[in-house]
Amino acid sequence: MPQNYSSQSGTPRTAAVVHHGPAYTNSRGQQSNHPVQVAPNSKHYQGGGGPGTQGSHGSGGSRSGSSQQSSNASNPRPRGRPPGSSTKTGPNSGGAASSKPPVKKKKLADRVLPMELTEIVPESESYMELLDFERKLDTTIMRKRLEIQEALKRPMKLKKKLRVMITTQLNVPPEAKDLEDKPVLQWEMRVEGRLVDDPQKQRRKFSSFFKSLIIELDRDIYGPDNHLVEWHRSASTEETDGYQVKRPCEENVNCKCTILLVLDHDPPQYKLDPRLARLLGLTCQSRPVIIEHFWQYVKTNKLQDVEEHEYVNCDKYLEKIFECKRMKICEFPIRLNPLLSAPDPIKICHQIDVTIAEPKKTNVFELDVEIDDVVKDQMKTFLLSTQSQQEILSHDTKIHENISIIKGLKTNRDFFQSYSQNPKEFIQELLASQSRDLKTITNQVGNPEKERRADFYQDPAWMNEAVGRYINNQVEGRRLELEQTLKG
Repeated sequence: MPQNYSSQSGTPRTAAVVHHGPAYTNSRGQQSNHPVQVAPNSKHYQGGGGPGTQGSHGSGGSRSGSSQQSSNASNPRPRGRPPGSSTKTGPNSGGAASSKPPVKKKKLADRVLPMELTEIVPESESYMELLDFERKLDTTIMRKRLEIQEALKRPMKLKKKLRVMITTQLNVPPEAKDLEDKPVLQWEMRVEGRLVDDPQKQRRKFSSFFKSLIIELDRDIYGPDNHLVEWHRSASTEETDGYQVKRPCEENVNCKCTILLVLDHDPPQYKLDPRLARLLGLTCQSRPVIIEHFWQYVKTNKLQDVEEHEYVNCDKYLEKIFECKRMKICEFPIRLNPLLSAPDPIKICHQIDVTIAEPKKTNVFELDVEIDDVVKDQMKTFLLSTQSQQEILSHDTKIHENISIIKGLKTNRDFFQSYSQNPKEFIQELLASQSRDLKTITNQVGNPEKERRADFYQDPAWMNEAVGRYINNQVEGRRLELEQTLKG
């Protein structure tokens, strides 16, 4: 790419510039309650109850998926319900296998398989081990995300070498080549630089490392009005690849030149008072680092007041520096201001010495600079990335749907298995359960003798009321769903 250098010869106090070219969720963003504690290689899953726990289908901590019953024959509760005969009311009523209830909130407890399923399908225990591993992995990722967020709040810098090249050459202006008179000569000095072993493999503009640059020429040769060339950063500064200065000259040029460079630190750094610098072991640092070293000095020397912890008892060194015997900890940043000053600029003494016989010379210097760590950009990319989270969320949705289907199929299996083992007792328990459900619907104590006869179930009085209650509950459930959707 060709380099475009703009000349600086008429305006003495401005440097010419060189241009080279023109934001409780788990670690995956998924809402969840407290994760279910699953003991590896064990059949006991905390949060779902013991082996004999009864529960209803859809409950957060249930491990059976539907209403379970004790093996005790004296329990009048039936062992299961046939598909479509559930008496649950509301928007999610109906058979577990015939319809999929909408999952409003995905919980880890809903992904736990029933404990009895391990006896039917031994391979399901491997799934529970994976679920436990996923919980540990989510916890680890969440902890790492918090650590990354805390690390991004602190400056992450790398020390690198900036190679500065100062090139001086003697030029003959093109417009003077055809003149019969002696051509007008001028010397040109370029100040350029680049990073050594740039980790980002991208050429960073040279001016971005500095806050200001001053080139001071020999005052005796160029006079008081033409010996200074200055550049200072402003809000509208455009980054450049270097600086260029031109001056007319004779055949031989031999003058002194001083280049002052002020580094642009982020966060800003300050030079400490010599007494405080010897005490803290710092010469030039940022305010957070200075305050951290001061607090470390206070703790090491046990200067914090035992009774009033907000005070620091100054030792003989701090007393001379801050001119007080006691001060509040919160006062230290204010008392620190008079002890800080702007850092000293980097001073380069250069000799401009070119002749017609040797028209070009280059001197190289290396400076220590700080740049942002490449890992910082990778951390930001990791925190802002959503592609993997969306993919994991879609897989979690499929897992919830499959677990719901498995629980429904197990409910059907338990129903038919209980019926096949003892049909008479099962039907009696089922009728007794339906009778209790009828009492709950109608809010009546009921008459057991009438309920034993088939004519009772053909009475349209309670049937109309039961249907009305069912429809009312369905409408109420839909209304609640609509309200939640509008709020969301």
